[in-house]
Amino acid sequence: MKDRKKPEGHHLETLMIHGGGRPDTATGAPLPPIAQSNAFSYKSAEQLERVFAGREPGYIYSRIANPTVSFLENRIAFLEGGMAALAAASGMNAISTLAATLCGAGGQIVSSRTIFGGTYSLFSKTLPHLGIETVFADATSPNALAAAISDRCRMVFVETISNPAMDVADLAAIAEVTKKAGVPLVVDSTVTTPYLIRPREFGADLVVHSTSKFINGHGTAIGGILVDSGSFDWRSERHPHLEEFVRKAGPFALMAALRQRYGRDLGGCQSPMNAFLQTVGLETLAVRMDRHCSNTASLATFLKQHPAVRRVGYPGLTDNRFYQLASRQFGGKFGSILTFELANKEQSFRLINSLRLATNLANLGETRTLVIHPASTIFQDCADKEKEIGGVTSGLIRVSVGLEHCEDIIGDFAQALQNIA
Repeated sequence: MKDRKKPEGHHLETLMIHGGGRPDTATGAPLPPIAQSNAFSYKSAEQLERVFAGREPGYIYSRIANPTVSFLENRIAFLEGGMAALAAASGMNAISTLAATLCGAGGQIVSSRTIFGGTYSLFSKTLPHLGIETVFADATSPNALAAAISDRCRMVFVETISNPAMDVADLAAIAEVTKKAGVPLVVDSTVTTPYLIRPREFGADLVVHSTSKFINGHGTAIGGILVDSGSFDWRSERHPHLEEFVRKAGPFALMAALRQRYGRDLGGCQSPMNAFLQTVGLETLAVRMDRHCSNTASLATFLKQHPAVRRVGYPGLTDNRFYQLASRQFGGKFGSILTFELANKEQSFRLINSLRLATNLANLGETRTLVIHPASTIFQDCADKEKEIGGVTSGLIRVSVGLEHCEDIIGDFAQALQNIA
């Protein structure tokens, strides 16, 4: 396996600034101009016909492709070591469009049972209405995932670090299962980013990001992206509806289907302005992730030692059951998300309301430290049993640790914890 920190001759810190894109040829601008246009003109009807037919490259309508968005797609595909990428309106839109493309009515998804509340709602409540069933299984057990895969399965979905259960999936072991079954493995790497892991190197066929989070980094734009690693043969008997795209595009069949039909028709395109903001954010991702990870490790250690804290969920703690696996997969870094549990909801609310520095809002991956009470917010419409399976208790707090000085972050939680007795 290639060194993840030096995949294409340069370190990732360098590639996030220079990789997968070139300065604008017309102006020399190092970042892409914002092509804030819904459509693009051509000199002749014949030329536009050729572009529509795919016989000549070009941009038609920003719902299908846009130059500013393409720059972001190319850079992230490059960083992930993937073949191609499609940007979407949000991370949820990327996942839902992929599910519609791969599954269709009667299809089945096998998913980790401990996933982000929005994805869980999509899989358990929305997609069944469209005829797509999801079987939830324990992703920490590759055998459990294997047992859940049926003839109707069209994709297996896991998160690198589950949010907020903080489970770590053994991607290489899961990839062995999916390759044997002939099913594409989809990995949501939002919380780890290409800086900590390139899931393709562990056997993932497709990688999803909510680019609204760490890639953007500043809470200024919503977006998502889907990267095709190029490792799955789309001539698969599980996906016969892709046959026409295999004939047209060969190994790019899925990307062609997404861009020319499913993504186009469902309409979840990313705006040029959001793509620009996320491209700007991506250039500082490595520096930010280093600080995020070191701050999180320090806060986790402090919380673990506090008598009011019942448990801390963070794979960077040496006694965490995922520590060794996470060390191997993420290059000695453990991400910027942690959870900790207090006695009950009342204590959790009191702590959140007592914080002076951390911000109480429903996002993660920003420069500032963010907190949320998952049970009453992002998992609010889940049944108690579903919350239990997802590791969401009434006393659980999720923290997205920011870039403030580490002592200031710890000091904020220390003073807030004094108010819960």
